[in-house]
Amino acid sequence: MNIGTIRNETNLEAVFYHDKCDAYDYLISIACGAAAGLVDIFLVGSPADSKLLHWTDAQVDKTVMLFAKTCGWSPREGKENSAASAIGFLEKKFPVNYDQRHSGDVGGLFPMSAKNHHMKSLAHSPDIIGLFFSVLNQFTSTSSFLHNGQLITIQTETYELQGHDFISKLFCGTANWFGHIMSDVAGSSGAVGRGSGVVIPFYELFQLCDFGSFPVGQHRNTLATVATKVFQEGYDARFGLTMAIPVVLCDLSIKLIWAIKRYFYYKRPLRECIPSKRHDDLRIMLIIGNGMLCLMDGADAVIRSGGNCVNFFLRLNIVAWYRLLFLVFREVCIRLGISFPLQKQLDAYIRINEALALYLEQLEELDAELFRKETEQYNQLLVMMEAADTEDDLNILLRNEYKSLGLALPYSGDFDDFMNDASSALEFT
Repeated sequence: MNIGTIRNETNLEAVFYHDKCDAYDYLISIACGAAAGLVDIFLVGSPADSKLLHWTDAQVDKTVMLFAKTCGWSPREGKENSAASAIGFLEKKFPVNYDQRHSGDVGGLFPMSAKNHHMKSLAHSPDIIGLFFSVLNQFTSTSSFLHNGQLITIQTETYELQGHDFISKLFCGTANWFGHIMSDVAGSSGAVGRGSGVVIPFYELFQLCDFGSFPVGQHRNTLATVATKVFQEGYDARFGLTMAIPVVLCDLSIKLIWAIKRYFYYKRPLRECIPSKRHDDLRIMLIIGNGMLCLMDGADAVIRSGGNCVNFFLRLNIVAWYRLLFLVFREVCIRLGISFPLQKQLDAYIRINEALALYLEQLEELDAELFRKETEQYNQLLVMMEAADTEDDLNILLRNEYKSLGLALPYSGDFDDFMNDASSALEFT
């Protein structure tokens, strides 16, 4: 193995290394998770007593009003800061055929009210499932619902999408879905109080869980019924944003301290202090931190629920638990060498980019001006050597080049005599 190969392997090891956690890493993870857990317990809580929910609701209202303005909302004087006015404008701007709100609107097929129709109507979900059913319902003039684990589809009034061909109609249907979601995310225009928003992405799938027997007051309900009652108590996407605050706080604090430690304690280059999933120790720290957050969240939910499953789920931070499950699942896949084809391609591109960045940094350390000058001198020498007609001309050229470089000739006396002497030897300095 030559020196160049060793240097390349060393550089690759510097880019793709695997580190282990030390005692301080574990303490940092636990401390960050505990701090996030305290925020979750005392500031997030449940929709009924959350101290951060009012701030989150205000940010959603501002977003809805900003979106309405971009769509042409021009409120009359005194309504410039009215979220209800913006919602009313969006409801008229983006009407849909699947906006049934009561049991009477669906022919009494199943119980439904204004508090839960955003959960039962699949097209109202702010995720890929909601987009699919929204476009399907708009194209087929139908409305799709989930109730007690069953998919129910009803016919609606004929609905004509704008557009002249399939692609344009598909685009209009997607835009209409998004606009209608924005009109519902902060509640309806006529809602009293906070109003019922849209579900947390994929939360609607709990309606498929029509099993189990969970205590709710004096009654026992299935998991699907419990999830619906929890949503009706304000456990919507706006509260999901509130629950995400301690999760983001936990992740960012761990990543920040990890980067600072690597840069100042381990003296790593700045490019190696950028948090990413290729660092074994950081992944483990994130799992421990989020695990601590979920442990405190779960204990708080059990203690304050009083044995009522609805109260338990109202205080359970589903975002934190989803994050923990995702981190654990990803770590298991990494340890077992399991990866999806797309992820393998992305990882390969990341490694290539990192290697290129390393080589570019090494090139920047070279003296570009000196390299240019030496290249010009070399090219001039090649031209003169090609122009030499005889061996004497070539010898004169080489002697002059040695002299211009300040180098001594590797022989003494006449060159022919030197070469004919068997005891002669070239000397290089």
